[in-house]
Amino acid sequence: MSMSTQAGWFEDRIAAAVAPLLPGFAVEAVAEIDSTNTELMRRARAGHTPPVLLVAERQTAGRGRLGRPWQSAQQSEEKTAASLTFSLGLPLAPRDWSGLSLAVGVSVAESLDPSGDAKVALKWPNDLWVNDRKLAGILIETAMPHAGRADVPAPPRYLVIGIGINIGPREAEGMRTPPAWLRQWRPDATAPDVLAELAAPLVRSVQTFEAQGFAPFAERFAARDALRGREVQLSDGSFGLCEGVAWGGELQVRTAEGLQMISSDEVSVRPRGMAFEGPR
Repeated sequence: MSMSTQAGWFEDRIAAAVAPLLPGFAVEAVAEIDSTNTELMRRARAGHTPPVLLVAERQTAGRGRLGRPWQSAQQSEEKTAASLTFSLGLPLAPRDWSGLSLAVGVSVAESLDPSGDAKVALKWPNDLWVNDRKLAGILIETAMPHAGRADVPAPPRYLVIGIGINIGPREAEGMRTPPAWLRQWRPDATAPDVLAELAAPLVRSVQTFEAQGFAPFAERFAARDALRGREVQLSDGSFGLCEGVAWGGELQVRTAEGLQMISSDEVSVRPRGMAFEGPR
């Protein structure tokens, strides 16, 4: 892990905004790391579970959903980061974890595109799209810290939310569909500015989810749903008409066998005719 960063990441500003919501919250910025999610999961399994936001200018072994690699974009000619990769870690104890990645997606989409004019859409269960091109991805992981003494209640699970966002243009070689990037409609956007915009609303959204589940986010997700009303194909070979997302976060697909409620993390879905993705 390389600690010397080239950019100023507004660590104090972000910490000041989030600390009232999460006492003990800290922000760490590093130049290079294998994976911000992997690092926070390592810490959690070792019993180190304070709330923290870890941002890296470059990840050498970034991960996406289903184990797919996430490749950090190369620095632009202007020497500004072409991607934003960070992870938020905090203890969390919701009654039901269903729909968490969707709630996180809603929060990120609303921060990046508050008016909806840029048409940032949410693709179940963990991607942000613009015109069917991937702008950002979300990876949710949890760890159970060591309980310690038998007479002490077990601590809550430690949640790690990894987010990768394309800020500037990136190489599309090896990708089945060229990506989208934020500067297409926000030409002056920088990774540090975007992180400062996202952090506090993201924490508030996670805390809302902990208290109330997915229900407060359901209609907001529906307003940006990239798949609703479209013919979709699942990675298991089945296909049907997407009828949106249920109140518990399940994807609803009407197939020849009837309405299917899909919640498995092992199933991918795409609009019919679009190839399933490889490495990002």
